[in-house]
Amino acid sequence: MSVSDLDPVPAVALLARPGAARERLREALAHADVQIVLEDDPMTLEPQALHDARPQFVVIALEAAIEDALERLEPALSAPGLTLVFDEAELAARRDGWEAQRWGRHLAAKLHGHQQVLPPGAEDEPALQLEPGLPSTPPVPKETALQPHLEQARSWADDVPADGLYSPPAHLHEPVALEQALAALQPVLPETAAPVQAAPEPPPVPAAASSVFTDHTAWSLVDEASDAPAVASAATSTESAEPAFDTGHLSLVDLDATAPAGSRSGALLVLAGIGGPDALRRLLAALPSGLAVPVLVHMRLDGGRYGNLVKQMARVSPLPVQLAEAGQRATAGEVHVLADDIGVHAAADGLYFQSEAQGISIAALSAEHSALVLLSGADLAHVGPALDLAAAGAWVAGQVGEGCYDPAAATAVVAAGMVAGEPQELAQVIAARWGLDDDGDAA
Repeated sequence: MSVSDLDPVPAVALLARPGAARERLREALAHADVQIVLEDDPMTLEPQALHDARPQFVVIALEAAIEDALERLEPALSAPGLTLVFDEAELAARRDGWEAQRWGRHLAAKLHGHQQVLPPGAEDEPALQLEPGLPSTPPVPKETALQPHLEQARSWADDVPADGLYSPPAHLHEPVALEQALAALQPVLPETAAPVQAAPEPPPVPAAASSVFTDHTAWSLVDEASDAPAVASAATSTESAEPAFDTGHLSLVDLDATAPAGSRSGALLVLAGIGGPDALRRLLAALPSGLAVPVLVHMRLDGGRYGNLVKQMARVSPLPVQLAEAGQRATAGEVHVLADDIGVHAAADGLYFQSEAQGISIAALSAEHSALVLLSGADLAHVGPALDLAAAGAWVAGQVGEGCYDPAAATAVVAAGMVAGEPQELAQVIAARWGLDDDGDAA
């Protein structure tokens, strides 16, 4: 029994310009057991016609020529309950053979909401490992069988040593209160302690002065005029003894300069590939409007049309989205899309983009203050460096779920014990760790 026998047939609208990409997508939908309620060119399609078709899914072949058309269809594409599935038109046109069949199975799984992405017949293969059945109920021991052992233990009980064999020394006792316990820990001082050096005795007071202080009838007010020179001299000596406090060289501390370099070189790096635009769109749309770290996005695109990717993600992302350029500094709270030849290097005041033939290097990030997310289509070569960064203290996660068309790299990091979840779920965790409140403070 197929999935379509259990669930209603999904209604799908196909939006693509006439050509090879549209033909490939139509073939994939024909094998996916869905109902195509609308197939049209987005350049000429009216929003009302898309609304009247009432599709549940809209499959869109992305290319630069339909950017303005998608903006015009935005009201209809934003309808509640409508799921958008994006595919690169150039990739769809070249997809053939085994790759086309594999992508079609993933597309059908997404449209029907299940996880069956194996070729026909593979799901019926027998399990290679034996599965044990229910454990048998252990026998209940009979009391008659235990009775001889109980009697033997009772007969040997008198020979077991008791506490009476141990008697503590007479000079030791167990404290019964906290005060006694603390007192028992204090060292005992010897009775004859070393004499403390006596303070020097004050000089003897003249007899005349003694009589003055003992006879209070002779007391009188101080003569300010006669004592003024002595008071002034005492004040002068006191002022000369105190050190002078120089305020001419005071300055404010540059807190940003004294902060650890690693805290300014942290970032959230997102890696994606096949099926990545849809996963990246869901991840960015669920992020908050402020983050304490910059977001770096690296997704390989045939043809290098990263400008189009910036426009697509800017429509859904609450954070500003821009294309990274060599020499530019990565700004916290902004999304930077990296081309294949753009890498990063850490400086004293943060991360800077630079030209790199090999592209982004995961090892260039500060592990303690960085995060790494592997979405659908991430390169398997990034798994090893990602796990090394996680071992050094970074937060690493991988995408799971029906929308992950190429889960090889993401599944590898999840199998190694990293965080797993849908793009929206991962965005919630990122917001809790690196999000900013309304005052710009970390959450």
